[in-house]
Amino acid sequence: MSQQPDKTPLTEEELERKKKKEEKAKEKEQKKLKALEKAAKFKAQQGSNNAPKKSAKKNAKREADDENPEDFADPETPLGEKKKLSNQMAKQYSPAAVEKSWYAWWEKSGFFRADANSSKPPFVIVLPPPNVTGALHIGHALTSALQDTIIRWRRMSGYNALWVPGTDHAGIATQVVVEKKLMRERGLTRHDVGREEFVNEVWKWKTEYGGTILRQQRRMGASLDWSRECFTMDEKRSKAVTEAFNRLYEEGLIYRDLRLVNWDCVLRTAISDIEVDYKDIKERTLLKVPGYEKPVEFGVLTSFAYPLEGELGEIVVATTRVETMLGDTAIAIHPEDKRYSHLHGKFAIHPFNGRKLPIICDAILVDPSFGTGAVKITPAHDPNDFEVGKRHNLEFISIFTDEGKINSNGGAEFAGMPRFKAREAVIAALQKKNLYRGAQNNEMRLGLCSRSNDVVEPMIKPQWYVNCSSMAKQALDAALDEENRKLEFIPKQYTAEWKRWLENIRDWCISRQLWWGHRIPAWYVTLEDDEMKELGAYNDHWIVARNEEQALAEAKKNFSGKKFEISQDPDVLDTWFSSGLFPLSVLGWPDDTDDLKTFYPTSVLETGHDILFFWVARMVMLGIKLGGDVPFSKVYLHPMIRDAHGRKMSKSLGNVIDPLEVINGISLEGLHKRLEEGNLDPNELTKAKEGQVKDFPNGIAECGADALRFALVLYTAQSDKINLDVQRVVGYRQWCNKLWNAVRFAMSKLPDDYAPPPTIVLEKMPFSCRWILSVLSKAISKTVLSLNTYEFSDAATALYSWWQYQFCDIFIEAIKPYFVGDNPAFSSERNFARDALWVCLENGLRLLHPFMPFVTEELWQRLPGVKSHTRKESIVICEYPSPVESWTNERVEYEMDLVESTVRSLRSLRAELLAKQKNERFFFFKFCFRYSKKLTSDCLDISDSICLSFSYKSSDQ
Repeated sequence: MSQQPDKTPLTEEELERKKKKEEKAKEKEQKKLKALEKAAKFKAQQGSNNAPKKSAKKNAKREADDENPEDFADPETPLGEKKKLSNQMAKQYSPAAVEKSWYAWWEKSGFFRADANSSKPPFVIVLPPPNVTGALHIGHALTSALQDTIIRWRRMSGYNALWVPGTDHAGIATQVVVEKKLMRERGLTRHDVGREEFVNEVWKWKTEYGGTILRQQRRMGASLDWSRECFTMDEKRSKAVTEAFNRLYEEGLIYRDLRLVNWDCVLRTAISDIEVDYKDIKERTLLKVPGYEKPVEFGVLTSFAYPLEGELGEIVVATTRVETMLGDTAIAIHPEDKRYSHLHGKFAIHPFNGRKLPIICDAILVDPSFGTGAVKITPAHDPNDFEVGKRHNLEFISIFTDEGKINSNGGAEFAGMPRFKAREAVIAALQKKNLYRGAQNNEMRLGLCSRSNDVVEPMIKPQWYVNCSSMAKQALDAALDEENRKLEFIPKQYTAEWKRWLENIRDWCISRQLWWGHRIPAWYVTLEDDEMKELGAYNDHWIVARNEEQALAEAKKNFSGKKFEISQDPDVLDTWFSSGLFPLSVLGWPDDTDDLKTFYPTSVLETGHDILFFWVARMVMLGIKLGGDVPFSKVYLHPMIRDAHGRKMSKSLGNVIDPLEVINGISLEGLHKRLEEGNLDPNELTKAKEGQVKDFPNGIAECGADALRFALVLYTAQSDKINLDVQRVVGYRQWCNKLWNAVRFAMSKLPDDYAPPPTIVLEKMPFSCRWILSVLSKAISKTVLSLNTYEFSDAATALYSWWQYQFCDIFIEAIKPYFVGDNPAFSSERNFARDALWVCLENGLRLLHPFMPFVTEELWQRLPGVKSHTRKESIVICEYPSPVESWTNERVEYEMDLVESTVRSLRSLRAELLAKQKNERFFFFKFCFRYSKKLTSDCLDISDSICLSFSYKSSDQ
């Protein structure tokens, strides 16, 4: 018996490759037999002598008919498992097919998880927490695209990369949504059900709908560490808020005071400046106001007279809010205005209540050249008047209830009237007393609540405040201290805005009269012998504590021997307070966690420049004060997105772009339906639909997440505004098809058992191969440099240029002749071309991956030999390419530039001649540059010469 030689057992990967190769060969054989049978049958039917000559197109069609469609369709992949790919690459790129299944596998495999105990250097980004009420809008998509590009690049570059997801409880927005739901479904207000039940309803709503926007982030491909997902009102974040309030109070930085605030009469709460939208009004305008059946008039300056004491005549004043005269406590004039010099120290008489109004001199407020030069002063309802009231020690008379009705201070004649109905009543009463002096158009800015659309009313209210002076100076120094700068803004222009904001900072009102939010950790002590029993009547009866038990103990200590009751402040904290703590709280502060030790301070904050002060500044102030350091060292502020015409996106214009509609595609009818499901009035709806017909006549084509991400990143070159044209996104979806076809071409040239070369032997490679590797190294260098400097558009442009103009347009075309037939003379060139092709694709896909995660993963997985070469399961965890110095060859690049410029010149000449002389016969030219010292053999690809040829033929040839 003959002895069989020993065989080394095949590895699992080699067995799999062998199995696939055998299956593929079997399929090809079956297709060949089937094709032969069809051809024979067809020939018998047509007759051998009379059968026409088949065109190449018909042959191709017949071959296509022989193909099994199932070979091109991906098998169904169970959720969370690695995507099962089709046997054959589809002939066209389909975003829906390519972007399916990958994300669930990435997440389940733990590719996005950071390790607090890792020895790798940390790189941390905190996702700006979107409102729990929200759905993904185009601004979120830009944030997601940029931050994911950064974090994927850093993860591939060897960092312990952490991107923390979370959502904001969005006090006002969430309360409004649930209040509307309660009214719609049960016909009840929150006051009908009570605070406890209402808060329970909000938690139910949050559980059911609150995760929508985070699920949409997954659709964008955002590689967030979901194991660290948090919510600003979960237990750990609530603990951080309570601790921060107490520490700041103990340092004397939080206090309670009676001041002017932006008041929403519909929501019955103070609102922050960022929640106020301003509408510019040029002239008399009628606007709808919540709670009023008829439109309300704005843009009118009403003049009326105050009678002077002692029969000195009258003094005329003018106002756009005549109803506030019910709370007037003075009239201001300029001290140098000679018209009123005889009135210094005199009084006017209020016509409805007889109150004496002092005539005061104030050079700061009054402009003697404007109007009558006399200004009515309502300290309790106007920001400027409030300051005048403090300067002159005036009486502050509040005339509105929380609901925006006239209270008893406004007089019995007007009490109970809604403020804008009182406006009409006051004018009528002034006319009756012959004090009305007319009205005229007046340009003004009207503040509207972004949540309720109510007209904001300045109201004087007791609120909790943070003294920001010292913290603002620390935040300012962090960015401006030349010797110890800890904070950098990108673009640099925002440093000046940072300086302007912080040098003029005012104390921060942090209390809100809502039910949904972090309850203020302060308890009011009502003593048995207090004359006034109202909550907050005595400012020294407040106790700030971490819980009710601690508050009770402190009350017993402070009011020893007295009988009392304590009750917690019903107000909640401004949402920005908990958001300002986010970089600390998401990492476990105030506990000394491993995450806090490893990942704080974070690395970079990426957000919109519109919240530089409202969020960024507060994070920096609180981070330095409570965390001991700036919360991040760099702040990248992205542009604001407008429509293609540069207009702000608005539902009433119909130009709002939903990222998911760009990703999945939507018909014009679908866009119209979305508008109809909103709350636009009929006129606005008609206008919005017209806008959609104009901008999206055929709807929005399916683009996919990769194309949308890439377009948004490229758009960041547009300074502080992005004019987004959806057709540009469509263009990048078509570019994805170009990438797809490039890999399809490579797959047809690379055998299934192809093994990448362990090293690249440049000296033996053809000219085109050395050139493509040289420019690839440069593209890598440019991309990495641009990412390091946060020039995202430059990085994306470098990638696009290499893939499009160098790899696809030149290199692939240059190597195609090597693969025509099986000429043994080109055997060496073919092998080198295969190696260069594989190296370019593998490096190019890794280079592109942070920008386009889905298509790069799918194409990378299809490349033969990648797993044995990289020993990685996914492109997500592969190393990011680095420039290879040995690949750089300036001479080769120069000579290829010479070839390119020559070809361009010839094409230009051909186009010019053809344009002038149509339908004429032209000569054929061929120029051959033989081997010489001037143009070396480095330029020779296929033979020992470069042949630049072109021909012109008449149309009848």
